[in-house]
Amino acid sequence: MKLSTRMSRLGTETAFEVLAKAKALEAQGREIIHLEIGEPDFDTPLNVVEAGVTALRGGHTHYTPAAGVLPLRQAIADEIATTRGIPVHPDQVVVVPGGKPIMFFALLALCEAGDEVIYPNPGFPIYESMINFAGAKAVPIPLRMENDFGLDVDELASLVTDRTKLIILNSPANPTGGVVSAEQLARVAEIAQARGIPVLSDEIYCRLLYDDTFASIASVPGMAEQTIILDGFSKTYAMTGWRLGYGVMPVELARQITKLMVNSNSCTAAFTQMAGIEALTGPQDSVDAMLAAFRRRRDLMVAGMNRIPGFRCLVPKGAFYVFPNVEGTGLSSQALADKLLYEAGVAALAGTCFGAHGEGFIRFSYANSEENLAKALDRVADVVAKL
Repeated sequence: MKLSTRMSRLGTETAFEVLAKAKALEAQGREIIHLEIGEPDFDTPLNVVEAGVTALRGGHTHYTPAAGVLPLRQAIADEIATTRGIPVHPDQVVVVPGGKPIMFFALLALCEAGDEVIYPNPGFPIYESMINFAGAKAVPIPLRMENDFGLDVDELASLVTDRTKLIILNSPANPTGGVVSAEQLARVAEIAQARGIPVLSDEIYCRLLYDDTFASIASVPGMAEQTIILDGFSKTYAMTGWRLGYGVMPVELARQITKLMVNSNSCTAAFTQMAGIEALTGPQDSVDAMLAAFRRRRDLMVAGMNRIPGFRCLVPKGAFYVFPNVEGTGLSSQALADKLLYEAGVAALAGTCFGAHGEGFIRFSYANSEENLAKALDRVADVVAKL
């Protein structure tokens, strides 16, 4: 079959490719320490699992409204209103299977061929992939180590043109662990409001923040009307396999996004939505425990990385990744990542998996046990010592 030309513009998420390579090595008898996949290694909280099981047994196995069941949309509206300090109506909420559909749908709904979209680089690779697939022009805003992987708002302003139709933000960020400060968000809001540019704010890691208070651009006065909040359950509640995410946006856009849901997925699985209600409204102690564990692992990884010759590692402010600069090793990001996988049995991702500005960096997820992280650090150090 002859593929459409648009398929040539579609990228991928390299983490799954590296996972496949690592699994192939394991099948050969190799011991691999998995630091490549961006998912918590914790089980979904038991109360959430029980809510899902109860929903299945209670007959929640049929279609739901395309935008999601009202009790879940109300719970999400209440959560966003409380945490972002803005009024939210359930009609502004669209529940989707995972977070990626909100990225895809927002681009399809807002961007024409030739429009420009500003996105973080290094950043989640699906941003660039979906921008290109939608026919828009991907305009990267570099996130630099010397800026603590924050946002250079002056540089962002210089990238805005009359063709800019969307700005994508991600804070806390994957892969850097960087955070956009409230002051920076206020300045981005000025730029967006002056030109009427919508902002897609990916806040999937908002509960995995170590020291600062979370800030959303939607909380800036006047910005709720032109912000699409992307959030979900995968990271906060260790529910990656449940496929449950959502967007919060102006009502009219929510109606259009719901049409895209009708045309693509029909709806999100009913029983997972019931579990989502329990996740939001039930006990939150599991989230606190997971964050405390991630904090310990973060400190272990940062200290260990900075002891390895050629590595320079900042302390991430959120999420569960370290993103050390490895230029001092003399190898490219991909060459070092390959060497670590095949010689050390440590699966990690080259910084270039997250865009061209990721060259010189490696991403390690610390969603693994402290014992395995310590072992991985020793293996990485041994490989680097032989360079």
